[in-house]
Amino acid sequence: MEPPHSGHELASKVFECLYEWGIEKKVFTITLDNASANDCMAEILKKKLVLQNNLICDGKFFHVRCCAHILNLIVQEGLKVTNIAINKIQESIKYVKMSESKMKTFRKCIQQVGGIDTSIGLLLDVPTRWNSTYDMLESEIRYKRAFVCMSCRDTSFKHYLSNEEWRRAKEMCTFLQPFTIITTLIFGTSYPTSKIEILLNEATSNRDPVISSMAVRMKEKFDKYWSDYSVILSIGSIFDPRAKLEVIKYFYSLIDPVNYFIKVDNIKQKLYCDDEEAVEIVDIESPPLSSMSGPTSEGSNILFVDEDEGDLD
Repeated sequence: MEPPHSGHELASKVFECLYEWGIEKKVFTITLDNASANDCMAEILKKKLVLQNNLICDGKFFHVRCCAHILNLIVQEGLKVTNIAINKIQESIKYVKMSESKMKTFRKCIQQVGGIDTSIGLLLDVPTRWNSTYDMLESEIRYKRAFVCMSCRDTSFKHYLSNEEWRRAKEMCTFLQPFTIITTLIFGTSYPTSKIEILLNEATSNRDPVISSMAVRMKEKFDKYWSDYSVILSIGSIFDPRAKLEVIKYFYSLIDPVNYFIKVDNIKQKLYCDDEEAVEIVDIESPPLSSMSGPTSEGSNILFVDEDEGDLD
């Protein structure tokens, strides 16, 4: 698309495409990251489609923010706590990679300590990719003994980590690893958002104050966005005949064992209010989770039928 890329121009272009493709009456949601132009575009587009009565529930669930982008914002918020520690790790890697002579000394250190898998080299993070911070931590820890050896051989090496800093780097790496895995699952069927909340709840009581502070800041950011999109994702799961309410009950009970039923009732009320036809689906109980089967080669539109009763399970 030629510039300008303002919200008004983007809305006009998307609106034009919807009509060109003949799907202007079939749109439910649009998924975007948090750029201000995108927010403006979504609001304008929503007004146009609602005006023509083309959106379900008057567009209440029209704008869904990108889960992967939100995950990035959550982790970046947590990493603000660790700026000093991260900076020291960055500087130690930069020092080793600053010249061929430094790299040569570092290679000698690797050979001297032995037993280091060098299939992955030293990695520096980049500001636009939070996962690269995890990759950097992992590579630094991999070469820990070589860095310690380097500090003994090179008196100019001032950025080496203390024992306490090495321990913290390992804690941070362990804490961030699940987020790296979740990133790859974000568009899958493993309900990664509930895993994130459980992980953050556990990490807030971590014995390391830095990790605990990271988790608290990340949880605040998570809660800010989760309230916006959890409802529509839950409704989507309920409409899946393999899941219905059982999956929602299960995952909410993991997150909040005491008050989970309140959240489940809230989802049901929104579904009743937004779509009368949904009442019939919600009231049908699904089979126990243990008896659910995955998608078949025929696709995921599977209804569970009780052969004795002839009713939907």
